[in-house]
Amino acid sequence: MPGTLEGKTAIVTGSSKGIGYSIAEAMAREGANVVVTARDEGEVQAAARQLDRLGSGKVAALRCDVRSRNDVRTMVEAALDLGGLDVLVNNAGVGRFGPVDELSADHWHQVIETNLNGVYYACHESIPHLKRRGGGWIINIGSLAGKNPFAGGAAYNASKFGLLGFSEAMMLDVREHGIRVCCIMPGSVDTHFNEKKPSPENDWMIQPGDIARLVMELLAFPENALPSRIEIRPTRPKKR
Repeated sequence: MPGTLEGKTAIVTGSSKGIGYSIAEAMAREGANVVVTARDEGEVQAAARQLDRLGSGKVAALRCDVRSRNDVRTMVEAALDLGGLDVLVNNAGVGRFGPVDELSADHWHQVIETNLNGVYYACHESIPHLKRRGGGWIINIGSLAGKNPFAGGAAYNASKFGLLGFSEAMMLDVREHGIRVCCIMPGSVDTHFNEKKPSPENDWMIQPGDIARLVMELLAFPENALPSRIEIRPTRPKKR
C-alpha cells in the first residue's frame, strides 16, 4: 500500500539522530523522499543507510552546516534532484550556556548562526520552490526556551525567542501562497542535545518519536487550518 507521503520530498536538518532522525524516519516510512543532513559525514551517511530500507521513497545524505549559505543551497538542490520540495523541517540546533560575561563570542555566534541564521538561510532558499510547488510546509523546531528565559541561557534564549518571532512573521508572509509555517516548542526531550545521552531513566521526558508524531499529524492537517505555534511538555516532569 502506498505511503501517505509518496511523491513528496522533505528536507530535515540535523537528522542524523535524535528529533531530526525520528522525523526523517517517520516520513520515510510513509514513502517520502527525504534529504537528511548533519555536520558529521559519517553519522549522516549511517542514518541514510538505515532510512533507505524503510519506505518506497529515495534518501539523499548530505553533510551540511546550516551556518554556511553554500551548504544550505546545496541541500535544497539535493531535494530538487529528488523531484521537488514539499516540506522543510528546520531541526538543526546547538546550545551553549553560561552567564553573559563568561560566554565567549565564538559560542554566542555559534548558537545564533546555527539556531537562527541557519533557519533563515534554509527558508530563504526553499520558499521560491515551495511557491512554485503551490504550497507546502515549513516546520521549525523551537523550544519552550523561546518564551521562558533562564539563568545562563542568554544565547540560547535569544536564538529561540528570535526563532519564534521569525516563524510567526514568516507565516504571515507566505500563507497566501499555500505555505504553512509552524513553530514546535518542546520542553525537555530525551536526546543527545548539549552532549547528553538518551537514557531509560529519562522516560519522564518527551521522546523524539513524540515530536515526529506531531510533525506527521501537522502534515495530515486539513488545508483550511494552520496550527502556527505548538507547545509540548512532559506530562509529569521530574521533581527536583
